[in-house]
Amino acid sequence: MSKKVAIAKNRVDAAQIHASATMVIRTEAAAIAALEARIDDSFVSACQLMLDCTGRVVVTGMGKSGHIGRKIAATLASAGTPAFFMHPGEASHGDLGMITAVDVVLALSNSGETEEILTILPLIKRLGVPLITLTGNEQSRLARDAEVNIDVSVEQEACPLGLAPTASTSAALAMGDALSIALLQSRGFGPEDFARSHPGGKLGRRLLLRISDIMHTGDAIPQVAVTATLSEALMEMTQKSLGMTAVLAADGCLAGVFTDGDLRRMLDSEVDARHTCIAEVMTRECVTVHADMLAAQALKIMEQFAINGLLVVDADRRPVGALNTYVLLRSGAL
Repeated sequence: MSKKVAIAKNRVDAAQIHASATMVIRTEAAAIAALEARIDDSFVSACQLMLDCTGRVVVTGMGKSGHIGRKIAATLASAGTPAFFMHPGEASHGDLGMITAVDVVLALSNSGETEEILTILPLIKRLGVPLITLTGNEQSRLARDAEVNIDVSVEQEACPLGLAPTASTSAALAMGDALSIALLQSRGFGPEDFARSHPGGKLGRRLLLRISDIMHTGDAIPQVAVTATLSEALMEMTQKSLGMTAVLAADGCLAGVFTDGDLRRMLDSEVDARHTCIAEVMTRECVTVHADMLAAQALKIMEQFAINGLLVVDADRRPVGALNTYVLLRSGAL
């Protein structure tokens, strides 16, 4: 015989939930805002130690500080400062070998008295590795033993019990981001450097992809001689499906271009397509690009001149490729 089990459900108090969530956001925002006044000489010294580091920044932290530390290490690495996370509990069981004499250690501890980090502190000192700490207690042992301590203390946690790390972890994360971006700018780390660290992402693809990687080449380039008829040019445009054709002079250099737009503008005129020479209706001053340019630059040029296709030329203005907005879209450059 089955029994029905009654499950008590807590009734949602919308006003209470709104007040609680608002309090959390305000508390954490205040904690982060307070950090602005702590961007001082200690912060600059920490940046200098990491800039001078010829090895890697080894980030460590326990519990919630460890989770924040992992994110800081990932941000540092993606922004041009080689870094990785080392679990302090595992460090005393062999992982301390990850640290070399040319590294810098960045330790996170709100209390500044995290036992697992204090355990490995003498070994870090013995290696002569600079120690940077983010703590919420400037009188703690970690803060006192560090070459540089950055104060990330908060007046209160967002947790009403004052127990769950909330405002303190947000403050540590924000300070880690501040360090990462300050280092990025100090290194002159640019968009292409960022893209090399993110080759699988859309941004990386946009920043690394070049016109030569996606353009139509060889027989796929739409082109006719300057002596061709308009009808022949239209046949070439139809076959190559790029909405345009290059028009070549006798020496093979670019003389002009004829596009779908040019054709639309001709519809109201009485032009005999079979006998009109393409030279009479082509656009002579056409926009071109070079193969080594970024695909993203090609997109900007198309937007600037309100055109849908581009011819790619070499130094002698001989066509070596062609592309249009569909090619860019298919490549992921858009």
